[in-house]
Amino acid sequence: MKQLYINGSWHDGANLTVTHSPSDLGEVVGEYASAGIEQVELAIAAARDAAEGWRNSGVQQRADALDKIGTEINERKTELGSLLAREEGKTLPEAIGEVGRAAAIFKFFAQEALRIRGDKLASVRPSVDVDVTREPVGVVGIIAPWNFPIAIPAWKAAPALAYGNTVILKPAELVPGCSWAMAEIISRSGLPAGVFNLLSGPGRIVGEALSKDNRVDAISFTGSVSTGSRVLAACAARRAKVQLEMGGKNPLVILADADLDVAVNAAIQGSFFSTGQRCTASSRLIVEEKIYPAFVAAMIDKLKSLKVGHALQAGIDIGPVVDKSQLDQDLRYIQIAKDEGAKLAFGGERLSRDTDGYFLNPALFVDCDPAMQHTREEIFGPVASVIPAKNYEHALQLANDTEFGLTAGICTTSLKYATHFKRHARAGMVMVNLPTAGVDYHVPFGGSKSSSYGAREQGSAAVEFFTTMKTSYTGC
Repeated sequence: MKQLYINGSWHDGANLTVTHSPSDLGEVVGEYASAGIEQVELAIAAARDAAEGWRNSGVQQRADALDKIGTEINERKTELGSLLAREEGKTLPEAIGEVGRAAAIFKFFAQEALRIRGDKLASVRPSVDVDVTREPVGVVGIIAPWNFPIAIPAWKAAPALAYGNTVILKPAELVPGCSWAMAEIISRSGLPAGVFNLLSGPGRIVGEALSKDNRVDAISFTGSVSTGSRVLAACAARRAKVQLEMGGKNPLVILADADLDVAVNAAIQGSFFSTGQRCTASSRLIVEEKIYPAFVAAMIDKLKSLKVGHALQAGIDIGPVVDKSQLDQDLRYIQIAKDEGAKLAFGGERLSRDTDGYFLNPALFVDCDPAMQHTREEIFGPVASVIPAKNYEHALQLANDTEFGLTAGICTTSLKYATHFKRHARAGMVMVNLPTAGVDYHVPFGGSKSSSYGAREQGSAAVEFFTTMKTSYTGC
């Protein structure tokens, strides 16, 4: 059994979680301790006790520890990628790529620890100096989702540690293995006891306790809108700092002047790779009428060539859905779309393979109305809806007609339309001739409206959430 990591040592939990591979339900991936209130209390106390020492630690100590973590993750990326593919269902190449990204994130923030900037300003008063500095927030609770089980914990924990905060990580109960492996690497990195703590367990116990405890100074959360809203309410009630990433219903606009091959590739990758289980997935394909028939035909041809199967099998394009609950949700929305009158042009059925897994043929709906339920609500599976648009102006209107605003994309050969779309798409990230899913680790990540709340994640923008500013005056 893999234990919890609290205050520099390994602990049993209140319960045990056994995880199974979504590619083969008969395969046990691992057995993991699950925290109860007693373990949550120990971790919060440990993080609070360690906070003062870590905030006053040298930046070289932080940089060295983070660089060491990144180096080991990278050296073990094939091994850890296999674990990720087994427990979450990403294809092995995608899983290895995610592990490599986690390694790069730790190495990036190892250097950011050496670049914590401030300002020295002249006062409006004679003989007075002004210093503006950044200081750690304190104890940071991290609540991570299941769809990127090592990359998202990395892009939250690495900046938190780099800027001098102590951390309590709660991974998704569905996929604790990658976070446990990351914690085991961190345990040998030289961080003092209590600086990093791992609490696997249910959100209703661990996540709720972290959100409500006054000793936890900030919460960084990625997950559903409903859970994020509860986290926000709990943090607001005690005036704690909070950062939320909660999902999207992302549009990809295809104009009549687009390169068809580029557009189809962007749509296929953005909508269906990683089994569509990405908050940045292209779930609304908004296509100008002039190119609509050709685009739909090309999409169907491409979908026919994709292989769905076991995540570890060579040549597989799309792995299984992560679990039965998510599969049931995908199938429910597919039925909703049919009932609403959308035309199922391809897929949408559960598939049988050599192993018993949650395999779903990607679903493409066409001739969809933008008011339909399935075109407005996040499904979080390999389901995409094609919506016709009269022209660019109509397409932009449709793209912005959503409560979400994480990412938006456009495929066009027109500099005029590309430039206009980048300025007027109401989303935090915009892609031109690229899939909406797929972002770099060294630049800001986040959206608007119901997608995000608080400071941006990743890159140098992470300093905004994980530090507070202090202005100091000195009379000369």
